Amino acid sequence: MSLWILITFGAALVQTLRFMLQKQLKGAGLSTGGATFSRFLFGAPLAALTAALTLGISGTPMPDLSAAFWGFALMGGVAQVAATFMTVALFSLRNFAVGVAFTKTETVQVAAFSALILGEAVSLPGWLAIGIGLAGVIMLSRGPKGGGLLSRASVYGVLAGGLFGLSAIGYRGATLELLPLGYFLRAIVTLACVTFSQSIGMALYLALREPGELARVVRGWRRTIWVGVTGVLGSAGWFTAFSLQNAAYVRALGQVEIVFTLLVSALVFKEKLSGREGVGIALVMLSLVLIVLFGGAG
Repeated sequence: MSLWILITFGAALVQTLRFMLQKQLKGAGLSTGGATFSRFLFGAPLAALTAALTLGISGTPMPDLSAAFWGFALMGGVAQVAATFMTVALFSLRNFAVGVAFTKTETVQVAAFSALILGEAVSLPGWLAIGIGLAGVIMLSRGPKGGGLLSRASVYGVLAGGLFGLSAIGYRGATLELLPLGYFLRAIVTLACVTFSQSIGMALYLALREPGELARVVRGWRRTIWVGVTGVLGSAGWFTAFSLQNAAYVRALGQVEIVFTLLVSALVFKEKLSGREGVGIALVMLSLVLIVLFGGAG
């Protein structure tokens, strides 16, 4: 099995844990902005330390960071912050598992972005797999009280998916700008730069728009620090996978997250899924299998 596939599975598992922790933080009194910021506040120092140690141990000098690198990195960072913000807000509107599933429209959007921005095309089997996954998301789009694809939850999810897609393209582009460094060095340097920028940006936003929220995040460090730890571990996995493979295939395979999310939904939050939602999740899983077998070859 290809290395990028194993890394993507690991990243999806850690990301599910991070979303679970963020949902619990929002329920514990932090605002959507505070719960989102916690993902970056403690992750940035960890990413910077890991990058410094990796460069030092390998004897590699700090690479030159071009304007193109920063353009891709900042595009990805801003899009990820906005997408995370919307995903946390989405948790208050819908079931945890279905809420995260809405963001999986990202797979179609990231494939289009990948072709338009990076010139990396998706194969016909890849598009088939992505289309089946989208059908599964549509099955998940009607909640128990209706609303369908035009509900607020649906709109939030689709927008979050598009922003996550832009962030994936930005990160893929940034890692490619650091060639010919090895894949992990490219990933960890990009991650350190992005998380530092995100921390500064989010801190300024909260200071201006939500006075007192920064202090609440810091006071609750015993809980918020774990969001940062899982966030940086998950991001390290995604960035490494992006340095190895087309972002569209990485994100499509990342739909395995819906299985992990289903387990969290049932075991942690005691939420029940309908039969229709089960069919939707099955379609998402079928698309995942097709990506492994056909879409991501090479």
